[in-house]
Amino acid sequence: MSYERAGGRCLEYYPCSYEGSRLQFRGPKRELDEPYMTFLGGTETFGKFITRPFCDRVEDALDVPSLNLGVVNAGVEAFVSDLGALSLASRARVCILQVMSAHHVSNRFYTVHPRRNDRFLKPSDHMKRLFPRTDFTEFHFVGHMLRHLALVEGDRFMVLIEELQTAWVSRMRQLLDRIDAPVVLLWFSDHAPEEKTGFAHVASQPFAVTRAMLGQIESLADDLVVATASAAALARGNEGMVFTSGEAQASLQLLGPSAHDEAAGALATPLARYF
Repeated sequence: MSYERAGGRCLEYYPCSYEGSRLQFRGPKRELDEPYMTFLGGTETFGKFITRPFCDRVEDALDVPSLNLGVVNAGVEAFVSDLGALSLASRARVCILQVMSAHHVSNRFYTVHPRRNDRFLKPSDHMKRLFPRTDFTEFHFVGHMLRHLALVEGDRFMVLIEELQTAWVSRMRQLLDRIDAPVVLLWFSDHAPEEKTGFAHVASQPFAVTRAMLGQIESLADDLVVATASAAALARGNEGMVFTSGEAQASLQLLGPSAHDEAAGALATPLARYF
């Protein structure tokens, strides 16, 4: 296990931005004068606590520059209207789009922050009618709100989940339509898409995304790569990750370097044909 003491130096992400985008990405900032591949995604693509996330490992394998446009806690919402990110993705030889969670998307029931998609902004009137006993002023983060509703609201919570899934499919279709490069979808998780269904699937990452939902968007992409972390990789936990002592619990919620290495291996062969 690799960590620094609380208050000490932690992993340097060299945050950077690109022209036309309001998002902050992992650096160092790259020059784009040669053919490159772009990676769009959330925390896993960004590589939080990971010295060399799967994007960098694919770059090593193919000897092709990779542009990491991952954003911590991002959902589809962060990219679908960000002209800078869309332009960078469209100019690439290929765009690898991580399958991100369904709850970080604005929908008929609530609105998320357009860039910090884990932030809950406000409920709609539909939401207030569905959950009349809930005081939504208590919530600042979507995850906190959903955990509360899952515990106390039962069947009504699943009505909300169905709306999130519908909104996710719609937003993914919009995003895929706005990227003018070939797109490879990446499922990167501790389980395969078909392994969990119903309420059990809601608690997994990517949150509330099912095989059926992938089936509704798969034809709009050029390929789908399923990178399911092996039992051996999962057993290593946060070994090799870099975090402060106060971040130890958070690190256990993410896939470690071994899983990133496996994801890079799964991507290398299908991506090689674009170069």
